[in-house]
Amino acid sequence: MLRQVLAPIHPDGWRFIAISAVLTALLFWLAQPLGWLGVIGTLWCAYFFRDPWRVTPLRDGLVVAPADGRVVSTGPALPPPELGLGDAPMTRIGIFLNVLDVHVNRAPMAGRVVKRAYHAGKFFNASLDKASEENERMAIRLATTESADIAVVQIAGLVARRIVCTLAEGQEVAAGQRFGLIRFGSRTDVYLPTGWAVLALPGQRVVGGETVIADARSQEPPRRGVSH
Repeated sequence: MLRQVLAPIHPDGWRFIAISAVLTALLFWLAQPLGWLGVIGTLWCAYFFRDPWRVTPLRDGLVVAPADGRVVSTGPALPPPELGLGDAPMTRIGIFLNVLDVHVNRAPMAGRVVKRAYHAGKFFNASLDKASEENERMAIRLATTESADIAVVQIAGLVARRIVCTLAEGQEVAAGQRFGLIRFGSRTDVYLPTGWAVLALPGQRVVGGETVIADARSQEPPRRGVSH
């Protein structure tokens, strides 16, 4: 029951929660009504850094969402040049995370980290496609069991100013495994070979580590979405 109600806190969040709690105590000492604002801020901080349990579907070829959020694009795009994936377009699935989404990132597939590369950049609104090319980012190249490499990219947004990535080159990762965090509001992109079936749709809400967004082994035609 507790697993369904209480989500763990990501380790990166404890110091922010502690700072908020100290500031709250100080506000109560200075002026009690302000202290209640501090309580709200502390609770929001704990909510932002929540790290809920997820059940990852496992089957060769499945690609799961690397983050919670809203799908903003599913089309061809050049992969980050720093990863050495070539000059041909790949299929990019972009997921926008607002400040209320879980910001823990998860591996979209099992594989080996071939390369990770940090790129300093700007801080455009992460819901815009130009954020993928121009914003600050951490790009990771994964060698998968599908005889093809993919990429997952953590992208800073308008508010985000800190990307956390715990992966190391040569490391083996499992599908759905936690590998990082972006603070506060951001975007996560996945780059896939063009022949893989995309199962996600622009506007769709996805759950990191659980929602299947593509399938390397499916021959399913492109899906169409209907808004209700």
